[in-house]
Amino acid sequence: MSATFTDQVVAVTGGAGGIGQSLCSFFSSRGGLVAALDKSEAVHAFAASLDGKALGLTLDIGEPEQVAAAFRAVEERLGPVDVLVNNAGYAHHPTMAGTAPENWRDEVNANLNGAFNCAHAILPSMIERRRGSIVNVGSVNGLHALGDPAYSAAKAGMISLTKALAMEYGRHGIRANAVLPGTVRTPLWEKRMAENPDVLKTLTRWYPLGRVVEPEEVAQVIAFLASDAASAVTGVALPVDCGLMAGNIVMARELTLQEF
Repeated sequence: MSATFTDQVVAVTGGAGGIGQSLCSFFSSRGGLVAALDKSEAVHAFAASLDGKALGLTLDIGEPEQVAAAFRAVEERLGPVDVLVNNAGYAHHPTMAGTAPENWRDEVNANLNGAFNCAHAILPSMIERRRGSIVNVGSVNGLHALGDPAYSAAKAGMISLTKALAMEYGRHGIRANAVLPGTVRTPLWEKRMAENPDVLKTLTRWYPLGRVVEPEEVAQVIAFLASDAASAVTGVALPVDCGLMAGNIVMARELTLQEF
């Protein structure tokens, strides 16, 4: 990936998480002025570990007032946002039966409303400068029922949000795209592997490439979509999933009795 982001302000939500840290490190290494935003206080130490230019901010992206205040601080410290990566999100309720109304509300707020809040905060500046790129980190769950129903519904909504942003703001020179990761080898999965060493081995049966996604691979695709190399690309929802959405490889093997 050869794209550079010299002196561009790149804001990454969920900046203290597994994918978020990879994103911040990636953009920083290519000259970006990174604003790492997260609800965890750990984001401050992480931002300080980058290159001395990164900014760490704590907020709840589900709260519009906190989002507006955070992006005012980003602009004061680093300048107006050139690239927004809506990466923050979580899934805590794997089944519909185990999801109460308040759980649904909270997960949709964090995974979908938060992305809207952040886009809403930075769009006026992007419109004024007639340029900007928004990349939303969705999930293959937004395309296919894979459990975690509240999270999945929010990620499906994020695809629609992405297309709406692309359609309405393209005339202002603003692009909006989404990436849809499959299983990514983040610290969460490392913890699960400590409990069950075979968990990823079981999962990889479903992936045509025979493995799961590395955080750096998600970062590279996001950087491409955010860069001038993708200047004609907007409104796209691109799976980054080692082939998971290509088809049901386990079922296909069983139907054809072929080990391809």
